[in-house]
Amino acid sequence: MASWAGRMRTAFGASFLWLVCFIYFIQGFRSFVWTAVSYQMKDVMKLSPSASQFSVSLAYFPWSIKPLYGILSDCVPIKQRKRTPYLIISSCLSLFPWIFLGLSETLRSSSSFFTALLMVQNLGSAMADVVIDAMVAEAVRSSGPEFAGDLQSLSWSSMAIGGIFGSLLGGYALSNLSIHVIYVVFSALPFLQLVSCIFVEDSPKGVQSVADEHKYLDDQSIVSVFSEKGSTEPFRFEGTRRRKVSRKNNKRRTMSRGTEATEKRNRSTESPSLSLRSAFFSLCAAFKQPAILRPMAWFFFSNVTVPNISTVMFYYQTEVLLLEASFLGTARVIGWLSLMLGTYIYNRYFKHKKLRNILVFAHVGLAIISLPDIILVSRLHVQYGIADKYMVLWGSALADAINQFKMMPFLILSGQLCPPGIEGTLFALFMSINNLGSTLGSFLGAALASALNISTGQFDNLALGLTVQTVGTLLPVGFLFLIPKEVTGLTV
Repeated sequence: MASWAGRMRTAFGASFLWLVCFIYFIQGFRSFVWTAVSYQMKDVMKLSPSASQFSVSLAYFPWSIKPLYGILSDCVPIKQRKRTPYLIISSCLSLFPWIFLGLSETLRSSSSFFTALLMVQNLGSAMADVVIDAMVAEAVRSSGPEFAGDLQSLSWSSMAIGGIFGSLLGGYALSNLSIHVIYVVFSALPFLQLVSCIFVEDSPKGVQSVADEHKYLDDQSIVSVFSEKGSTEPFRFEGTRRRKVSRKNNKRRTMSRGTEATEKRNRSTESPSLSLRSAFFSLCAAFKQPAILRPMAWFFFSNVTVPNISTVMFYYQTEVLLLEASFLGTARVIGWLSLMLGTYIYNRYFKHKKLRNILVFAHVGLAIISLPDIILVSRLHVQYGIADKYMVLWGSALADAINQFKMMPFLILSGQLCPPGIEGTLFALFMSINNLGSTLGSFLGAALASALNISTGQFDNLALGLTVQTVGTLLPVGFLFLIPKEVTGLTV
């Protein structure tokens, strides 16, 4: 473990690893404050389950337009590119909404203002996520592929640790502090993130020398992607001019082309619009490749078809089962621990398996794990003397673990397909596909709850809603032909 940490520090630098770990830790620790948000909507605003589900879905919409933030961070000329200023802006966007909500009772009691501030806060979190993902992609490309899985595992582990502490402390805080105090307390983390961004050294890790910069500007990038047969075939994004094959033939032509290329490079490094245009065409050229488009279409579809009614289940657990906040926090801790376990099992045993088989296992497993919720709502377990708490813990633990068998190959694939110079845009596009699918699935869940007349104190049709969710989980299995047959969980 010590040797691994030393190699990671040598490869990426201590300040960079600290920033990655801390930002992902905050992403996980958000469970501390979002538990309070759930109770704010239910107990203070008196929103119905479907209205609360809709508000949460709307608040998370900024995560679905992440490519916009990626374009902003990538359009700066590569020679002048700095990413920490965007982290500073995102930290401010994450910080001030919690302060406003903590100090203003009017903003907390109005559902429209409350949702708007949550959207701003998610805008800041999503922007920080895009920028740090781009920095990770740059770092992995410059340090070699052997660290790709390690850096992703470190990121997820940091987020899981944050989630564990956030869930544990969130339940305790709700029992001992007012909700507005929780908002103010949580704002300390975005503030520390802001301070960290100011003092962390910023360098474009993907371009380490003048030669690398010239190669980027001439060729744009060469990215290896898996083909329909599962092999790796490079495809090229054409730049403004190809590099000469031989510098020994025809010195006059070499000097002429070299001078012209130098002028174009200088114009490129001075013109943000040219960099933005190049990034846009590179993005289009990358995404239209069938080897990228088809798998991403499947991941999007696999989220859209599953109506998310987690907020409705929260209402049922607190109003019907009368589960306290401290227990729900403990259940989330079990889920985060299972997430870490799922990550380890995937890296240890599954990453060399066929990707289709991994995804079949994930979706069938998620469908099976939804059965305890149906049993819980139908009260079939009561006759066997099984407590409600065990049913909740069982479903929470296994669902988060199995879900990692779907997320890990998606993250590894997304990171490997990012060409130099547009890491923020392309990785953000990949992640937005996943987030947009989840957001639409959440809206679908709100519509389903409304159609089934599920409301506060009225959960008679909740079992039917969970059954529809289970069927939706199995639908993407029928479309796995979009995933190349021979590709493994490593994708390369």
